[in-house]
Amino acid sequence: MKSAITICLVPEARRGPFVFHDGLEAGCRTAAEHGFDGIEIFPADANEVAAEVVRPLLDAHGLRLAAIGTGAGWVRHGLCLCHADEDVRLRARAFIASVVDAAGELGAPAIIGSMQGRTSGDVSRELALGMLADALGELGARAARHGQPILYEPLNRYETDLFNRQSEAASFVAANSLGPVKLLCDLFHMNIEEEDVAGALVACGRSVGHIHWADSNRRAMGFGHTDPGPVVAALRAIQYEGWLSAEVFPLPTASEAAARTMASLRRHLAA
Repeated sequence: MKSAITICLVPEARRGPFVFHDGLEAGCRTAAEHGFDGIEIFPADANEVAAEVVRPLLDAHGLRLAAIGTGAGWVRHGLCLCHADEDVRLRARAFIASVVDAAGELGAPAIIGSMQGRTSGDVSRELALGMLADALGELGARAARHGQPILYEPLNRYETDLFNRQSEAASFVAANSLGPVKLLCDLFHMNIEEEDVAGALVACGRSVGHIHWADSNRRAMGFGHTDPGPVVAALRAIQYEGWLSAEVFPLPTASEAAARTMASLRRHLAA
């Protein structure tokens, strides 16, 4: 398993759960100093993560790209895949598609989290899930052309009412034959929604495509009450070899969050 840490390039998300907020170059430098294998980027748009921008920084600091988030489409533009307005849905797909292409050129997947949307007065659950399946099918096929999956992230009940539990999302993906779609299993969301976090990971098996390594309070692992031991054991049981990426608040400082994350990873991955 490989270690990654988040870099946010979106000013509107400065108070969000991302560790580094002071630019891509500074984030790469500090990530490397703390010993991370790679970075996960939350950009304002695809232009910020163009290969000619990102690849030289990765090479200079000996890093790899774990994934690129699409959440700025929601945070900055109010776009989501299940919106009642067809034009908004099409713009959401176009925004995500541009990030898929940028990530794919760099050999990484794109993440769909907040941009999935939720039901509303004009959009029933049945309709919303149809919209989601159609969008994931199209975007997953696009990602597959780059040799990458799409990472779909079930969120907690306060952020979406589509899928909150990993097994339900995995069943939805299978029922709709969404082969290129893998699950992003965020330990913070799972601590809210799952009866047994480790058991949920084992149940999803090869559907697990990415892990957000966060404690129960969305701080770095070790600042809350999550026990990482069973989580790592579960990941080993399903032969997961992907990324453990710190999507956490930069508390008490970004440097301390990075150091605590790396300490937890080294301790539990060495066990």
